[in-house]
Amino acid sequence: MLPAFLLALQSAPAQASRESPPVLQFPTSGLDDSAAYEGYTARLFRDSRGNAVEIYIEGKTGRVVHLWADALNESIGFTVRGAANEAAANKAAAVAFAEGPAAVWSSGGRRGLRYALTVQGGRSIQLGQWLLGSMRVERDFGYAGRVHDPIGAPTFVVDEMKRLAERLGPPYTARLAPDVRLTSTARGWSLNASQPSLDGKNHLRLTLSGDSRISSATLAGTVLTIRTLGTRPASVDVEIATDGPALSPLNRKQIFNAGFRRFADSAKSPRIERELRGFELLSSRQKLMAGLPTYATYFGRDMLMTALLMEPVWSDTMPEFVMGAALAKLGPAGDVSHEEALGGQAIRENGAEFLRTGDTTLLRNLQRTRENYWMVDDDFQLPVVAGHYFADAAVPEERKHAFLKRWGSALRQNLAYVARQAAPYARDRIATNLVSFRRDADGYCHPGSWRDSRVGYAGGCFAFDVNVVWVPQALDAIGVIDSALRDIGEPGIDSAEAIARVAEAWQETSRHFMIGLGGAEIDSRVRAKLASLPEQERAHWDSVLARAPRIDTLRFPAVSLDSAGVPIPVMSTDPGMWLLLARQDSTLEAELLRPFLLPYPLGLFIDGVGLAVANDAYAPPAVWQMFERDLYHSPRVVWGREVNVLLAALATRNRPGAIDSVRAAVQRSGLQYAELWSYKFDGGALRPMRYGSASDVQLWTLTDLAVQYLLNARRPTQ
Repeated sequence: MLPAFLLALQSAPAQASRESPPVLQFPTSGLDDSAAYEGYTARLFRDSRGNAVEIYIEGKTGRVVHLWADALNESIGFTVRGAANEAAANKAAAVAFAEGPAAVWSSGGRRGLRYALTVQGGRSIQLGQWLLGSMRVERDFGYAGRVHDPIGAPTFVVDEMKRLAERLGPPYTARLAPDVRLTSTARGWSLNASQPSLDGKNHLRLTLSGDSRISSATLAGTVLTIRTLGTRPASVDVEIATDGPALSPLNRKQIFNAGFRRFADSAKSPRIERELRGFELLSSRQKLMAGLPTYATYFGRDMLMTALLMEPVWSDTMPEFVMGAALAKLGPAGDVSHEEALGGQAIRENGAEFLRTGDTTLLRNLQRTRENYWMVDDDFQLPVVAGHYFADAAVPEERKHAFLKRWGSALRQNLAYVARQAAPYARDRIATNLVSFRRDADGYCHPGSWRDSRVGYAGGCFAFDVNVVWVPQALDAIGVIDSALRDIGEPGIDSAEAIARVAEAWQETSRHFMIGLGGAEIDSRVRAKLASLPEQERAHWDSVLARAPRIDTLRFPAVSLDSAGVPIPVMSTDPGMWLLLARQDSTLEAELLRPFLLPYPLGLFIDGVGLAVANDAYAPPAVWQMFERDLYHSPRVVWGREVNVLLAALATRNRPGAIDSVRAAVQRSGLQYAELWSYKFDGGALRPMRYGSASDVQLWTLTDLAVQYLLNARRPTQ
């Protein structure tokens, strides 16, 4: 017999069904270079409650994934391949989105969405590797390369969930894999894949169906084979359904101020409209999500940094929302949560803790949201946002009083935490007293700032961005907050005078990070790095160097210091944030800006691509090897976030040449709307390409809206 939840899902009529055209799609003609996407396509819809649903097809692997950006961060995925007896065996199958809108429906506590895929005529395809649950598990499935397993491989189950289910026994063990069933009649066939969450509280369902006159379907184990019966493309209807809780979306009038909305309306720009829609898809009363499809959940850093960049265009209530979301999740010490674990991921983490500690109270609510406090930078970003908010004279005092009534105690807790973290360096101004990353079990300094791949800071323990940008800015913000509170009749910050002295000590921390090189050393290090590259790449960069000006001296901040406080000479884009948030004298400003405009491999600028997020040419070979193993924050990647930070900084300075150069390089990539992108060498030519795990809609990438507004304001009026 079918499980009771599946019977309920199937028997309940779909009510309030309506058409839902795509809100966004990638790539978009006229906005994206489709060749750079290499077979990747995505469509984003809104469900009956306005929650975002992203569906993407990864052409290189045949993976089809449905992200439900709701309160559980849910996902439904499967893999499509050519049938084993075809010439295209084990290659990505020819499935594509059919033309037309989706249909969305709701019934009781359930929501659903229907759309269609097409299969080329004369084809046989196999579908399998069904995965229903948390998007975090889909992400791990991809990171582990399991999409390359046989199409009928056992369901991918993360170890923590497997061990928890085995410990608890039935019915938990039966919930580890979806129930997959096929029914066929003379008129049509239908496959249902359904699965409850491990605690049985929520349910996901996938239904694939077709017309028996144009396609046939058979099920062997968990592998569905679809055969088209003619030469014309066959349509396969796809329906997804959930009974998980929904979020409450915000619209653009709630998010953006009137001045910016007038600018956006008058611009009549498809790019700006797409970014506005993207921002709306990420915004709800509960949180701002980090990105779609991979990170449809709260990230403290992403919200806080976005708040700083979006100040010119946001409504003045948005900072209250962002700060409130972060303050509600503070750790006991006053540190900021980096990421929340919801739904299936919460079950996974609570279950792992139960297995580790034996604490049976965790079993009472396996979906209790868990917070991750591992990151460092977000702890210091919160005071900066708060300082800007309380210094804003346009925010009425009564609103500030109301905010403090609700969140004042938590805010003071965070400010006290910041002061404690900064105190050791103020007492003794040596590099090893700076704020350090925490260490993994193997002793490795775990990147605790935005370059959060394992090698993002080249193995360093003390990050430039944390210690030169965020800690000093946070300490200065405490003084601003103290003055602002006293001005409106609120108690000031405890030990404000002592914290001001700590802030003064932190003003010169950049001295620990500065690298200075002469012409001969520049040449020898760059040549050594190029000699390590494949011939095709080496030839390209040699030609760039041949056209580059001779450099006699070069100074730049190291991305980090090692455990002994010694700079690791990796050039990075992180000084862009320093340029944005703090005014430097003209000499230092020019020094910080120079690497952004020097051609790679001397600097960070790559014509036709953008700004490399790092340049390791001046570092030893061990660092090159780190970045070769993990490209995420390497010289092979451009981050939209970093482009926006630099352009926002330049918009407040008289640097039109620099602005035009960076914008032109990024625009020629054809990927300037992406979260991050890379490049490859094709026939000796450098060609931009989409980075595999990039988000299509990403919160801090959408800060381009503020950049466009600021740059427009710089233009002389006619």
